[in-house]
Amino acid sequence: MLKALYFKSSGAVPNNPTLPVLVYSGAFPEGESAMASGMEERFAENGWPPQWRNGIYPFHHYHCEGHEVLGIAAGEARLVLGGDGGEELTVRKGDVLLLPAGTGHCLMSATPDLIVVGAYPPDQQGDIQRDIATTAMKRAIAELPYPKRDPVLGAGGPLVDHWR
Repeated sequence: MLKALYFKSSGAVPNNPTLPVLVYSGAFPEGESAMASGMEERFAENGWPPQWRNGIYPFHHYHCEGHEVLGIAAGEARLVLGGDGGEELTVRKGDVLLLPAGTGHCLMSATPDLIVVGAYPPDQQGDIQRDIATTAMKRAIAELPYPKRDPVLGAGGPLVDHWR
């Protein structure tokens, strides 16, 4: 199941004025034994080279230099998207979040076994921003190139419909 979430600017967090967060519930089958490796392979096949395996920072932050995909490879977490007062969301093993640059995200709680796979399109990165976005930062977010393929479903995936 796919859900698109739009967020307006929220305090220090600019969010993205035009692109929604895409939440892919159950994008990877629960029974897959090597979930993290499977996510990394799929993301890489679709032009999103994996950058890290870890968790999600427990403070509100956003990125100006990269769109980010987060694959929940193990465990469960409660997140807030969109900055202070944003939307609370519970994610589980097999779920994927596609966050356009500027989108605030914060870990509220997690099971001890949480593993998140993170990836960015080529030539993009997850710079950690916590301060109020400047005009230059907002411009960088707006000018960041769109990825060529959806990280989960490739050329025909929902990113193409929702982000173009």
